[in-house]
This record gives sequence, C-alpha cells and structure tokens, in this order.
Amino acid sequence: MQERETLLAYSIKYQGHQEWITQAILRHEPIRPSHCRELYLTRLDPDFPPELLNLKNPPWVLFYRGDISLLKHRKLSVVGSRKASAYSIHMTRELVKETSKRYVIVSGLAKGIDAIAHETALEAGKTIAVLGCGIDRIYPKENADLYQRIQDKGLILSEYPPGIPPLKQHFPFRNRLIAALGSSLVVTHGGLKSGTMITVNHALALGKDVICLPHPLDDIGGQGCNELISQGAQILTCIEDFAQL
Repeated sequence: MQERETLLAYSIKYQGHQEWITQAILRHEPIRPSHCRELYLTRLDPDFPPELLNLKNPPWVLFYRGDISLLKHRKLSVVGSRKASAYSIHMTRELVKETSKRYVIVSGLAKGIDAIAHETALEAGKTIAVLGCGIDRIYPKENADLYQRIQDKGLILSEYPPGIPPLKQHFPFRNRLIAALGSSLVVTHGGLKSGTMITVNHALALGKDVICLPHPLDDIGGQGCNELISQGAQILTCIEDFAQL
C-alpha cells in the first residue's frame, strides 16, 4: 500500500511525466501524502493492463473513472482524423457496429473519428477513452456529454493526474496507450502527417496489426491510410471484412 501511495505522490508532483517519476523512484525521493480522491492503478497492481507493460515507457500510474473490468476484455483500437470525411464517418460507424459485438473499442475522445467510434460503441457494446489531460478535464468541451456517458457505461483512462490541462505535447504521448491496449489498430481516416500516424508508429513498434480503410485519391485527409496500405497494412475492401477482425 505504501508503495502505491508513493507512486501516486510522485505522479501528482511530476504531473504524470514518466521519466521524472522514474528518477524520483531511483533516488528514493521523500514524498508528501496525497489527498487525491480519484481511483487509480499502478504498475504494482495485479489489475494493471499487461498490454501497457510492453511499452518502452509504460505509465507508473493510471487514473480511471468507470468500469475497470473492461481492461480484461479483448480490445480493438480505432482512430482517425478530427476533420473526418462523410465517407470515413459512415464507415467507422459500420465497422464499430460490427466489431463492438466482440471487442471493447478503444479511442482517444477527440473530435471526428474518435468521437464517432465511442458513440457507436456505446450503442452496441463498451468503450474505453484514453485522455491526454487530467482524468477530471473534459477536452474538447463539446464532448462533455460523451465523456459522461463513457464514465457511466464504459471506462475513462489517463496517466495524467487531476487538474492537468490538455497540453499539445500530451497527445502524441497518449497515443502510445491507445496503440498498446488494442489487439490491433484500425485507421479509418488519416493524413500523411497527423497524430493518427503517430499512433500507427506506436502500434507497429509493438508488432500490432494495422488495418486501414482505403480512400479516394482526391481525399487528401485520407492519404495516410492509402500510404500505409501501399506499405503493407491490411486493407478493408468490403463490409464483410469487418466481421473478420
């Protein structure tokens, strides 16, 4: 128990910065008791998701709200652009309707594809949202209702302690958790240079299958998917493919 509280204290002091927490552990830095009321897991806990331990820098502490048992289920990560096309939104809905019968859907609670994936999963199954800010911060604000529904019927995770704002540098780092949690990563829309491609790189580094929706040549926002397919990613060619995931 004392070790858990020590990790919590370091996480709060260093605002979820994993390298700084590690350094505090190595030098046995004295702690001040934490009064954090949020639920949390540490690497020392048996319920800590083993998928995250495969990361080069797994979080020392995971804060959560909702049903923590969802971490024990088979999971599929679904990501894509914030500025999604009508085609990618429609196909994301169709894909999640089918796959949420067998998987808990993992995404990042961002605008666009993330929000569509979560919303559709809540209709047919369960979902996990991974935040790039404190567990008590809702970002973007327009997803406040979705946040509440996931908290009530799914699971919200963050390696950042309460109160930490959604800083730009948090999101690329957050994406490694999304990539690690899913047995595979499905990309339904993404540009050549985007946060979606960062998630893909994390998935590839972990040896995960990356599965992509192809896009018309004039859809600039979808050319990241086409490029990944050309490099060997699995391609979704018809609705029936969704049942095979």
